[in-house]
Amino acid sequence: MSEKNGTKILLAFLAGAAVGAAIGYFLKSDDKEEILTDLQEGAIKLKQDIEENFAKAKEMVENFKNSHVDPTTEKPE
Repeated sequence: MSEKNGTKILLAFLAGAAVGAAIGYFLKSDDKEEILTDLQEGAIKLKQDIEENFAKAKEMVENFKNSHVDPTTEKPE
């Protein structure tokens, strides 16, 4: 096994362990509603951030497209 594959397997194992620990914590917690509310608020904020950044990127692309002059259609002076 190459070192690269070993690293991927280790990272996958650690990610799985982290998810398992988080699920275990959630199931043992008395504050399930609070945790769910926090997760929902975080997801809503993440969605808003993605939408805002997507709109900014779209605007930047449009500005670039509008500022680009096609040399084949440009009239000589």
